[in-house]
Amino acid sequence: MSDPYSEIISLLQPQASYFKLAHGSGPFRVRRANVNDAFYCSLLTGRASLQVDGKEPMILDPGDFVLIPAAKSFSFSSVDPPPLEGVLSVPIEGADGVFRLGNPDGEVEVRQLIGHCTFASPDAELLVSLLPDLVVVRGEGRLAAFTGFLRDEARANRPARDVVVEHLLQVLLIEAFRSGAEPAATAGLLRGLADLRIGPTLRAMHAAPDHSWTVPELAREAGLSRSAFYARFNQIVGTAPMSYLLNWRMALAKHLLRSGEHSITEISGKIGYGSASAFSTAFARYVGYPPAQYSRTFSA
Repeated sequence: MSDPYSEIISLLQPQASYFKLAHGSGPFRVRRANVNDAFYCSLLTGRASLQVDGKEPMILDPGDFVLIPAAKSFSFSSVDPPPLEGVLSVPIEGADGVFRLGNPDGEVEVRQLIGHCTFASPDAELLVSLLPDLVVVRGEGRLAAFTGFLRDEARANRPARDVVVEHLLQVLLIEAFRSGAEPAATAGLLRGLADLRIGPTLRAMHAAPDHSWTVPELAREAGLSRSAFYARFNQIVGTAPMSYLLNWRMALAKHLLRSGEHSITEISGKIGYGSASAFSTAFARYVGYPPAQYSRTFSA
């Protein structure tokens, strides 16, 4: 069966933006607004509070890992002692490259490794929309280790560094997604893959995008009635089954068109359209212009 996360992460083409080690002393709060890069944080020691706008604050303990695929606005603060309402801290970079939060001369109480990454794919917005908006992994030491390896490699001047960093980043993201598959996760692909009913249908769609899937057929794959499957898929994944399938097919189509290695007829067959004309019509409706024009504009 197909591995949807590996496929999506590979198509996203993640690239490391920067890493930093941050130490907190006493009360502190830092806030980031209108951030477009993916954000991740591994808490090494101490406790801290993360509040993503629109969500309840969450307490992070040592070993916890947070991934926000499309971070917008969030704040990170001390727990004991808590910062005063409305007070923001300015991170200060030390001579050792470590950023200090709160009292720069105080005893270090919180240590965290923070990273941002960008997605090079022109279809990043579409692909990220298939992912959960927030992943929290509790007490998984391997993620902290991966983050450390990634930071060390990015700072080194070794042969093939960029290739190694890209692959390590892919491994980190995939590990975060599969480790964070909890029933209480927010709606999205992660929660869908963890569901015993919906998971097989998602893997089936990714394994055979060329198949002429229908809601009744997917419902049989899930072992549910059509109405029960449709309602469950919407609730868990956050979108209708055919909408998800269309998004995935169009992401694949864009990738294949940019490669310049396939004809429009070949692509139409690979993603489940009976003819090039049917695919062209659907693509133009979805993207805004026909596949031939897209290929000429965006091919590698």
